[in-house]
Amino acid sequence: MDVCATRVLLTGFEPFAGDEANPSWPAAQRAAELLAAAPPRQLAVTTRLLPVEFGRSAELLRAAVREVRPAVVVCAGLAGGTDAVRVERVAVNLDDARIPDAAGRQPVDVPAVPGGPAAWFATLPVKAAVRAVAEAGVPVQLSASAGGFVCNHVFAALMDHLETEDDDERARGGFVHLPWASELPHPPGVPHLPLEQLAQALTAVVRAALDHTDDLRVPGGALH
Repeated sequence: MDVCATRVLLTGFEPFAGDEANPSWPAAQRAAELLAAAPPRQLAVTTRLLPVEFGRSAELLRAAVREVRPAVVVCAGLAGGTDAVRVERVAVNLDDARIPDAAGRQPVDVPAVPGGPAAWFATLPVKAAVRAVAEAGVPVQLSASAGGFVCNHVFAALMDHLETEDDDERARGGFVHLPWASELPHPPGVPHLPLEQLAQALTAVVRAALDHTDDLRVPGGALH
């Protein structure tokens, strides 16, 4: 890895619950290609595939952050049923699984990070990221809840890890939920977007994090 390049870490998830594909992983891989090829900023982009498992996913993510020492971390996951990319604002310190994970675990009403705070805010400039994704022509919204399953578990682990690191320059991190990808197997009748658009969305989020020291001061609230 080029020590002069700005390091970026992107993660996606394995397929789960009988699904043939999880668009978060190929989208992360394609986004890595787009970022590495985009001038003028020199980027060294690393991708990691995470299992849909409580505990193990967080451990692998923390290990990847320690190894890569990135400036920006964007974790991606699937929000099947949504028709837009969702930039997550808040990681809640709560595991409340409606179904078992890939290892058969189903935690209910337990902390994602024992001893941690009730919640963490993403350190990505989320509103700037939403605008960047929209300017790329991809449907997008700012979201205040990453749910109670493994996506939120990973998001919480990431934010806790970045908050407690001893480095003088901590990475900026956050989580992005993606719809199904049009080209990949997905349930009938659900909303979907082209895989290239999902990758472009992740690319835009990373670029917003690199380009904005402070977030935009624009309204981002919603009724629900």
